[in-house]
Amino acid sequence: MSAQVVTPDRLGLEYQDIHLQTKSKLALHGWFLPAKGEAKGSVYFLHGNAENISTHIQSVYWLPEMGYQVFLLDYRGYGLSEGKPDLAGALEDIKTGFNWLIEQESVSGKPVFLLGQSLGASMGIYFAATDDQAKSHLSGVISDAAFARYRDIARHVADQIWLAWALQYPVSWSVVRQYDPVDYIGSISPTPLLLIHSRDDVIIPWENSNALFEAAKEPKTQIETAGYHGMTFNFTRNRWVLLDFFEKFGQ
Repeated sequence: MSAQVVTPDRLGLEYQDIHLQTKSKLALHGWFLPAKGEAKGSVYFLHGNAENISTHIQSVYWLPEMGYQVFLLDYRGYGLSEGKPDLAGALEDIKTGFNWLIEQESVSGKPVFLLGQSLGASMGIYFAATDDQAKSHLSGVISDAAFARYRDIARHVADQIWLAWALQYPVSWSVVRQYDPVDYIGSISPTPLLLIHSRDDVIIPWENSNALFEAAKEPKTQIETAGYHGMTFNFTRNRWVLLDFFEKFGQ
């Protein structure tokens, strides 16, 4: 577990603490941010590897004001969620959170979007491509700075703390390869896909976006941005790209 540095009320947001339990009996924690006014839809947010939802909320805190409710989940070993991080377990956590979200009355009958960043985007691609519930409920998938293959990105950032858990665990690379996003992204279709990536990203190079876009099937869109890794939605122009995608595919 890692400490929370801010709660949504400090940002002027209403929120609910959400406590879930996985099939493996681990307790998970998340935040549900209701939309201001009638909700246009819901966003399931999967954060990157560093820290927890309290440090990644800056990517989505603005969405309730725009009419979208948001559910942020900490995977096992992050934030207030129990357990130790591992890839297969995190995917179980993602499914647990999604199943909870689609059962909420405020979500029913409205579009649901998956928005993942970095590691969250990479895991989100696998989840959206392989989970039946995701396939039947998602109106769109947004991937911000995903990588194509776990082994390749680990080699690129072997000295970076943000991916340290994937290197520390006694999981062979042959096991990790079974979740490589590039091998699954084509199966997201026909759910609309938006790939966002910065040319300035030194953590996950732009070439990863090209590999994923080539492997993906229509409908798909690739957007090139600028700025540091994980800072996409600090820029107003990128927020409008996301909102335009919601409007286009949320009908």
